[in-house]
Amino acid sequence: MTVAASEPSGSEPEVRSAAGALRGTRESGVAVFRGIPFAEPPVGPLRFAAPRPARGWDGVRAAQSYGPPPPQGGHFGMDALARQVVGDDWLTVNVWSPDPGAGAGLPVMVWVQGGAYTIGMSGLPEYDGGRLAREGGVVVVTFNYRVGLEGFGQFEGAPANRGLLDQVAVLEWVRDNIRAFGGDPDRVTVFGQSAGAGSVAALLAMPRAAGLFGRAVAQSVQGTFFSPELAADIACACAAELGLRPTAADLSTVDPVRLSAAGDAVGAKSVQWAERWGQVAHRSIAFSPVVDGGALPVTPWQALADGAGRGIGLLVGHTRDEQRLLTALDGLLGQVTPEQAATALDVFGPGRDGARRYRDGFPAAGPDELYELVQSDWLFRMPSLHLARSQTAAGGRAHVYELTWPAPGMGGVLGACHGLDVPLVFGNLDRGQPAALIGEGPPPEAEALSARMRGAWTAFAAHGDPGWPAYDTERRLVQVFGTRSAVTAYPEESSRRIWRDHTFPVLPLIGR
Repeated sequence: MTVAASEPSGSEPEVRSAAGALRGTRESGVAVFRGIPFAEPPVGPLRFAAPRPARGWDGVRAAQSYGPPPPQGGHFGMDALARQVVGDDWLTVNVWSPDPGAGAGLPVMVWVQGGAYTIGMSGLPEYDGGRLAREGGVVVVTFNYRVGLEGFGQFEGAPANRGLLDQVAVLEWVRDNIRAFGGDPDRVTVFGQSAGAGSVAALLAMPRAAGLFGRAVAQSVQGTFFSPELAADIACACAAELGLRPTAADLSTVDPVRLSAAGDAVGAKSVQWAERWGQVAHRSIAFSPVVDGGALPVTPWQALADGAGRGIGLLVGHTRDEQRLLTALDGLLGQVTPEQAATALDVFGPGRDGARRYRDGFPAAGPDELYELVQSDWLFRMPSLHLARSQTAAGGRAHVYELTWPAPGMGGVLGACHGLDVPLVFGNLDRGQPAALIGEGPPPEAEALSARMRGAWTAFAAHGDPGWPAYDTERRLVQVFGTRSAVTAYPEESSRRIWRDHTFPVLPLIGR
């Protein structure tokens, strides 16, 4: 493969990938290539199939616009936003490089966006990798992967975890092509947030991903992993919305937009299936990775405890107030009743006495705080911490952080909420939906905190050391990113003790 890079058209850089030549753009000193296919469009005969490598092309392909997003759920208007770009090339990759020379050998950071495995597209402005690449001296890669029923629906005639298989295909593309963009395929870090962090955790457990990356950053790990029976039951409910059987043959006849809408409809009324689906029904979580015994043999926590990540550097953490934004979106901020708090404690607390543990551990907490604490812990905070604990228990290395800086935007009531880390890590403080958390300005303290976090992330990608000690089960030292950042013992000690014996098993189908 020829890997020469050039700029024959003034400011338009060119590289030659394995599939053919590409022409990008140069933006603020960074070479940018967008909309590069890494797999064939998953439509027609390839609908619901595992990704297949993209075919090559003749001549020079323009790589200056994002590819069309995969079909989306309707949250935050993402379905309508996705339809603004027409086409079936859902599976594309984007690259930002400060030095697209074949011999540059820069660290590579591959971003996996979140979105509850239901929404997500790489072309959102908050995921622009320009500043991270330019100031961090790294090659940044973002990409689209299938979400919702297209990517995670469990039904007859289709492989499980197609969204995760898309992610593996991207990492294979990086291995085979990133030298052409100035990256070092032997220094690849995957990093992601929320469902993206859950995906990163899954990749650590997937044999197919072994050897494709050497470091991993998991920001607010979404801790939901489904059994095949649970995932299949949810897919059956989605198919029933359309009057169809839950098979690839039946569902492939449905327009992707209608399929996404069916997933939304089931998610919106999922609580009616609470006796069958359990905790995820109470949180309207219709899609998650499936522990199928094949592509994903066991949960990430079990895989790491068994030593799967021993040779991989891990940086993992969460925000302090994960649930608060989600509570605000539900219209319950400051409005949680004692009955709602009691239900949340009963549903999400660990073990039969989880509610009592929370009331004993937080004796001064009122309904709002208890509601927030138990759901923050169940969905994000404790899965993230347990990932680090599983890694270190097997002799691996993990660095842990917590973001405690309160978001000044939206009236300053959201604290260090879910998603606040995204603009801080990318440095995109004034663009995209998460930038609303930062507020107008942005304030100098946001710029300073963003610089610290970006420096830690890129140092970890380059050398494996973000700048603070590795986590261990005795001292439990973590980096707190706050108004005053410091290395200290893990701050959420009461929650840690409550969840100490919980193993985060596969979520089952409860009733049949």
